[in-house]
Amino acid sequence: MADGALDTETAILDAALAEVLAHGIRRTTASDIARRCGIARQTLYRYWPDAQAVFAALVTRELVAALPAGERECTDLDELAALLVETADRVRRLPLVDRLRDTDPELFAHYILDRLGTSQRAIHAETARRIAAGQRAGYVRPGDSAQLAAMVLLIAQSAVQSAPLVAEWLPDDAWRTELGHALHGYLSPSGEQTR
Repeated sequence: MADGALDTETAILDAALAEVLAHGIRRTTASDIARRCGIARQTLYRYWPDAQAVFAALVTRELVAALPAGERECTDLDELAALLVETADRVRRLPLVDRLRDTDPELFAHYILDRLGTSQRAIHAETARRIAAGQRAGYVRPGDSAQLAAMVLLIAQSAVQSAPLVAEWLPDDAWRTELGHALHGYLSPSGEQTR
């Protein structure tokens, strides 16, 4: 993609984010996004077929951006669990996640419960890669790394989704601590289940 096209795509997604944060997804149209971006609606349609496709791309961009940067491997399970918690906390604090939860709970539930999207697949792949590296180093329990990563995704995703519900008992620091314990215990070689 040419730099100009990439710049336009980024500008459209930035405009979509601003509109969604201001009005919610259900009240944001392709016309609203184009107007905020300073382009014609037809220009927007050169990149995405409709507003829903823009929103899907926006959610993907925001969630994938929460993934840890770089390829540096963790050196032990404490570091891996901390990285997973840090990533989940970044997702939990995304303004888009808060807005979806507050203004569009059905849509939020759809993205979390009903649809395995590009962002979840990217998060899963990165988690599986890091788990496999931990298995090779001996600090993550044996097992299919894709299956372990799927369970880590479920644990973290439910913790992110339900964090406001339990904030009375798990304020921010406690939420991070307890999620870290859950992930550490699940991945620990000493916690390996016998069959």
